[in-house]
Amino acid sequence: MSTGIAGPHTGRVVGILLCVVPLSQVPLDIYTPAMPEMVTDLSSTSAAVQSTVTAYMLGLAVGFIPVGVLADAWGRKRVLSVCIGVVIAASLCCAAATTVPQLLGARFVQGLGACACMVLSYAIAADCFRGKKLTSVSGLLGAAWGLAPVIAPAVGGVLAQFLSWRLIFVLIAIMTALVGILVVVALPETLATADRVPVSVRDTWRSSGSIVTHPVFVCFVVVFGLMAAAQLAFGVAGPFLYQSTLGFAPAAYGVIALCVGAANLTGELACSYLATRTTTRRLAYGAFALFGAGTTVILASALTIGSNAWALTIGAGLALAGCGILCPQMYGLAMGLFTKNLGLVGGIATAASYLIVSVALTLVGALPETSPAPLGWLYAGCGLIGVLLLGWATSSRRHREYPPARNSPRTTDPQRV
Repeated sequence: MSTGIAGPHTGRVVGILLCVVPLSQVPLDIYTPAMPEMVTDLSSTSAAVQSTVTAYMLGLAVGFIPVGVLADAWGRKRVLSVCIGVVIAASLCCAAATTVPQLLGARFVQGLGACACMVLSYAIAADCFRGKKLTSVSGLLGAAWGLAPVIAPAVGGVLAQFLSWRLIFVLIAIMTALVGILVVVALPETLATADRVPVSVRDTWRSSGSIVTHPVFVCFVVVFGLMAAAQLAFGVAGPFLYQSTLGFAPAAYGVIALCVGAANLTGELACSYLATRTTTRRLAYGAFALFGAGTTVILASALTIGSNAWALTIGAGLALAGCGILCPQMYGLAMGLFTKNLGLVGGIATAASYLIVSVALTLVGALPETSPAPLGWLYAGCGLIGVLLLGWATSSRRHREYPPARNSPRTTDPQRV
């Protein structure tokens, strides 16, 4: 076990991480209600302003692995503190931007800094916990992360309507600064000096090879990516299905999205609660059963009665509740396979999952949005592949067929992994 702190301090660490992990998502969601105002104020186009979302996501994707490598070499707290400082500075630059190119550059840098809030939160958790406890903590972190897209747009909407879009980025800077103070003052370093790995391109490449060729790790990451893709696919297809096809007003769709988001949040909290009270297989297959029930409702209604708001909402709620359990569980299991280079492990897992999500969302954008059936078939495919991969990865023979990698992964006991 790679840990540089004593057990009694782990509760404080978890509390701090619950404040840190949402900072990777808040800058993505909180300013979206202000985009129309930004178009006018910056004398730009909606497409140009929307590209600021892409710039932020690109910064996240580029930063995951380098930040993880640096944290393995220099310690979690130092790298996290520096990255928080980057988020603060970039947020203030966003607030002061007078052109879209300036905003794009600031958003890219903001994403580079914010990626640490996600990757290092899970790396710190893996430093402190193993096994089912790590999965339970991952569920709590997933719930904290999941609160951001539920609450942040409402806060941003109020600021945009009554004040200014620039104050939204000022608020991000203030929130990040407060969490940064908490990190500097109260977060202990969780990576022992003896477990640190000097920065070396050759060694990083070798370690990366042992990580990405570990078949059980790959299975867990792919399942995580598929479930994350299913979760975000509803956010992409939902507005068109409800507003364009079913004739709902934007505000009415917002209420529905809030309800479905609450179902997802419930799943994440359930993962945290149940992870230490049942076996990994039971929790995962129970979540897949929930996901499958939601998929069945969506598909059956689409193929029999056509587009129906009640069926789509109930089906999406059940499916996303299953995603809420599976996403943090799979991420925690992937991290729990290794005892060293956890920053690099987390960076690879997150980058790979983002790649899967990007491919899936591109597919969603290309599918017709006049019926829930394409969304249902996408869910069915994700669920089937996920079940097959999970069954293979948790087989009782798996730890005998695949010996430990160079990065010293833990064995894949089917009751624990």
